[in-house]
Amino acid sequence: MTHKPAQTTVPIHETIANRWSGRAFDAARPVNREQKFALMEAARWAPSCFGDEPWRFIVWDRHHDGAAWDKAFDCLGEWNQQWVKNAALLLLATADSRFRKNGKPNAWGAYDTGAASENLCLQAAAMGLVAHQMGGFDPDKTRRTFAIPEPFQCMAMIAVGHPAPADTLNQELKDAELAPRMRQPLTANFFAAEWGRPVDA
Repeated sequence: MTHKPAQTTVPIHETIANRWSGRAFDAARPVNREQKFALMEAARWAPSCFGDEPWRFIVWDRHHDGAAWDKAFDCLGEWNQQWVKNAALLLLATADSRFRKNGKPNAWGAYDTGAASENLCLQAAAMGLVAHQMGGFDPDKTRRTFAIPEPFQCMAMIAVGHPAPADTLNQELKDAELAPRMRQPLTANFFAAEWGRPVDA
């Protein structure tokens, strides 16, 4: 597995520092039942507005139901298909646009579903798995293929599996896999007391 810990101004928890969106998956290794349920439990215990849990995830396992996994795979863009083909799991994160308790619009459903998805990705990292979230899929095709009700927004696909060496990828993807991780400096995105005034980093 390619190890690319985040370069931070101060130490952060190693699980967060070591989480990154790799693309090299071991095609032969399944994600076992305990690992799969740990991913779901991590997402389940994310915070949400009024505890409404607006997220719904569809989970496809290539090693247990290849036909269903293939249908999900067919909803991905061609670029992502190049490397997702080796992932053991595919998940779709969806967000309810209405509150469960009263049916009123939930403006925070997408935000909360993002929190659940990141919990899932951090749990994957803690278990030595790779999780990669993607916007490169066809939401309308996914909705039609899997009969997703209209109040739910298709947010992202997530590929999960055991890591493999970068050499298993084609050269373009290998270069991306081995490239340094980059982020904006703290002063670009974090402001002190008012908009636009950088934090004292």
